[in-house]
Amino acid sequence: MAITSANQLELLQTAEAVAREKMIDPDLVIQAMEESLARAAKSRYGSDLDIRVKIDRKTGRATFARIRTVVEDEAVENHHAQLTVKQAKAYKPDPQIGDEIIDEVPPVDLGRIAAQSAKQVILQKVREAERDRQYEEFKDRKGSIINGVVKREEYGNIIVDIGRGEGILRRNEKIGREAYRPNDRIRCYIKDVRREARGPQVFLSRTDPMFMAELFKMEVPEIYDGIIEIKAVARDPGSRAKIAVISYDNSIDPVGACVGMRGSRVQAVVNELQGEKIDIIPWNQDQATFLVNALQPAEVSKVVIDEEAGKIEVVVPDEQLSLAIGRRGQNVRLASQLTALDIDIMTEAEESQRRQAEFAERTKLFMDTLDVDEMMAQLLVSEGFTNLEEVAYVDVDELLSIDGFDEDTAAELQARARDFLEEQNRKALEAARAMGVEDSLIEFEGLTPQMVEALAKDGIKTLEDFATCADWELAGGWTTENGQRKKDEGVLEKFEMSLEEAQHLIMTARVMLGWVDPTELETASEEAEEDEEAEA
Repeated sequence: MAITSANQLELLQTAEAVAREKMIDPDLVIQAMEESLARAAKSRYGSDLDIRVKIDRKTGRATFARIRTVVEDEAVENHHAQLTVKQAKAYKPDPQIGDEIIDEVPPVDLGRIAAQSAKQVILQKVREAERDRQYEEFKDRKGSIINGVVKREEYGNIIVDIGRGEGILRRNEKIGREAYRPNDRIRCYIKDVRREARGPQVFLSRTDPMFMAELFKMEVPEIYDGIIEIKAVARDPGSRAKIAVISYDNSIDPVGACVGMRGSRVQAVVNELQGEKIDIIPWNQDQATFLVNALQPAEVSKVVIDEEAGKIEVVVPDEQLSLAIGRRGQNVRLASQLTALDIDIMTEAEESQRRQAEFAERTKLFMDTLDVDEMMAQLLVSEGFTNLEEVAYVDVDELLSIDGFDEDTAAELQARARDFLEEQNRKALEAARAMGVEDSLIEFEGLTPQMVEALAKDGIKTLEDFATCADWELAGGWTTENGQRKKDEGVLEKFEMSLEEAQHLIMTARVMLGWVDPTELETASEEAEEDEEAEA
């Protein structure tokens, strides 16, 4: 492959043929040829020389040139490729720093090894150009469906011809036990398009929830037109799926439109998804209503939402429990994915038993701490009192509204509750000081003595220690590991501290210590309020 000895026009024809075959710009192929010739010339004349090759795009003539750059005297590092101003005067009358002295050198005939090296450079450049071209073509098609033809299978992964490029359908992105043979037609969702050093760049999927959403968009004109919107999708690929839809036109039923005449529209999607059973659910802004819909076909008796923990409790009739949970927990798992909430399902009997246990626990608390009989303690619990602080500091009228409570009884109860709490505070304060807690933390507004004691047991004994905490370390939170939500216990969680309260206390401590500028804090608070208003 002695490129320089070949017919010059044939060089251009070769470049055009390669560019046409690979569907890339011919100029990129010629640039690769120029680079490979320059590399061969350096191996002949010396690697320290700056040799560049220019191929005429019309005639195919290759010009070899040696370049030397004019630099300052002390900046000369390579005298083969650099000149001082004084040395450059031998070549031009008024040389300036940065000027280039260009000398044409004789062309190089490529030997066998050099030709092979040049060929590798050209092939590498062509491959890079192919990848860039494929990336540019498919980067804007991410999130859409594409039709392709199966080319081959590699270790369980399917290589798909998608027109001007190839995509890969990984083993875990296939539905169930799908099997494909070369030349089979296949429809896939473009999950990701990435620049890769080598190998395919277009990653395909048939298990992604959005694949089903895009199929519905193709089958249901109202979704395509924006009259109906898909709000959420959850899938157990090849088995079952749930899709939540809402209509922005009161005259159009979103569920009916997605099902189609005699189920024609949904059946087309089911056929593409290998018989996957699809539940189409009307979306509702009210979380509880939406969840009741999402758990279909099971009936729900009651829903209790804990927004802070992102958790929800659902009470169902005893005979509906297995239906609500589904085979291997499938129904409740899909409903959880659809609503983005942790769902605990319990029967009416279990819920009643739990309520009774809580009632008994609170009754005992009031009997032990307030020194009252069981009947009075039960009256307090029945009226919604859950702890001593509520009894001690509630408006006295709320206690007087309880049957059988007069002013003397209410005052006595509040006095006992306050005395008990003050004694608890005194003991907690003594324990905290014994553990070495500094006054700066004890006197910090917003922390009770019991909170300070709990912090001390966790090793937080100074205001500086407190200021370095994260909000979730104090109030607790939830993290997701391997698809499972996991509870992080907070040091002050038992005192019912919210994340917002924890964040406010921590930032206040940082301002007091001079770590944070209070004006920046005000700006951040205003921006947060503006964001909330915009979302609303």
